[in-house]
Amino acid sequence: MLSAAEIKSGLAQFYGTEAYHKFSPLHGRLVATDGVAFLVKSAEAVWLLDIIASYQPQCLKDGMLKHIQFWTLTVKDKKAKIVCERDEGKVAFTQVIGHTDFPLEGETKVWVEADECGGQPVMVAMLPEER
Repeated sequence: MLSAAEIKSGLAQFYGTEAYHKFSPLHGRLVATDGVAFLVKSAEAVWLLDIIASYQPQCLKDGMLKHIQFWTLTVKDKKAKIVCERDEGKVAFTQVIGHTDFPLEGETKVWVEADECGGQPVMVAMLPEER
């Protein structure tokens, strides 16, 4: 696992993506951009995408969430909370994580947006800066 400083420095380099990466067997349509792939690999946090993937069946039934989702992971004192919003302040889901070794304190945002890859519909997990 990289240090928080190394991860933050690395994340600052992402403003787009060259490829989509599959991570979660829970939801085959969920793919990650280069920035999210770097985040989950360097923080050893594939579980973050597993959590997001686990909510996709419910999200795809929601008129707004099936197009775009705003996820925020908040870490403080080795505890975390992940929140999915339809829009700012419009919470759809919240999950509390009793213990985590995720190295970044504070908020980490991941947006998920509907797109196509090879003619197939996908949900793309991206850093806000990659949109």
